[in-house]
Amino acid sequence: MLFELWKHPRPAAPVFRRDGQVVVASHRLAREVLADRERFSAANALDAVVPVPAGALRELASHRFRLPATLANNDTATHGPIRERFGEVFAPARVAALRPWLTGLARRTVAVAAHRLRAGEDVDLDAAVSSEIPLAALARLLDFEASATAEVKRFSRAALELFWGDPSPARQRELAEAVGPFHAMLRGWAAVSGGAAGDVREAYGEDAATAALFFLLVAGQETTSQFLTLLLHRLVEEPALLAHEPALIVEEGLRLLPPITSWRRVALRDTEIGDVPVAAGDSVLVWLAAAGADEGVAACPAHLVPGQRGSRRHLAFGAGAHRCLGSQLSRLEAEVVVAELAPLLPRCTVVAAPVSDPNLSFRMPSPLVVRLAG
Repeated sequence: MLFELWKHPRPAAPVFRRDGQVVVASHRLAREVLADRERFSAANALDAVVPVPAGALRELASHRFRLPATLANNDTATHGPIRERFGEVFAPARVAALRPWLTGLARRTVAVAAHRLRAGEDVDLDAAVSSEIPLAALARLLDFEASATAEVKRFSRAALELFWGDPSPARQRELAEAVGPFHAMLRGWAAVSGGAAGDVREAYGEDAATAALFFLLVAGQETTSQFLTLLLHRLVEEPALLAHEPALIVEEGLRLLPPITSWRRVALRDTEIGDVPVAAGDSVLVWLAAAGADEGVAACPAHLVPGQRGSRRHLAFGAGAHRCLGSQLSRLEAEVVVAELAPLLPRCTVVAAPVSDPNLSFRMPSPLVVRLAG
């Protein structure tokens, strides 16, 4: 299995077979696979990469854990209506209206980190900044009371490891013990909530509303947190990049440092991708990070050059009917954080660079420990 794709060099072949999967690294072909619902289904998007053993399944079942087709893994007729309802939560006007509040939150968060740095402390920017802001913004949009950040992060990272990581059977049981109770808490909230979750519950049942919230709580904040940590690390190491506008820095970061390095599809019928035959039922791995660095995507595809031609042609948010609902929110959060941290980052030095555990799709970097340069 192609775990830790961020460590692999960009392949020469646009499509190839590896570890029982068809891997697509070409930007053009990756977009084609993601957008073509006639030939490729998203039904396997949330399937555990490593089969979950009976003990872990029993633990999940004891908390009524279920992930029916709702958003990322849904290619049924219900996908459009569910997506449309949650799409209203992330409507451009609602997201744009968050900017003043988000700027104030980032300013306060950065001020606390700066105070600690000036006092001589080492500061983990992943915990102090990246993990705090996306969760707070998502809670505000979804109108729910966020649990303590540390608890939500423990749950969301456990979910990412359980479904996309490479855990041992014993570790899978530990992860299930973290994911199951939190899923049960979300079920309780879904049972009484209004808004989008309430509408989905009324139309499709409590399981569907809970599953949608489960995915949004992971994808809606964890991916942005991970991207922020990856981008801030790059900016500390290359402070000259901060001479560019935050929006341009963010877009180039999304192209070359996407937090989701790959995503899956399953072939619905015998077909071809490029010149590679694909059989019905084959797993297709879309290598998003490689697609962003493909020749012709940007003027200098292998280099992070804010503002260069082609910066926005990346697939960090996917493509087609399942394109990320929160793309504008993620961009806004990252732009605000970069702007608020810009005066501080050139004065920092890295004490501990972020480390990512083996995972098929998610980088999950942490921590990013910095101190003020002497």
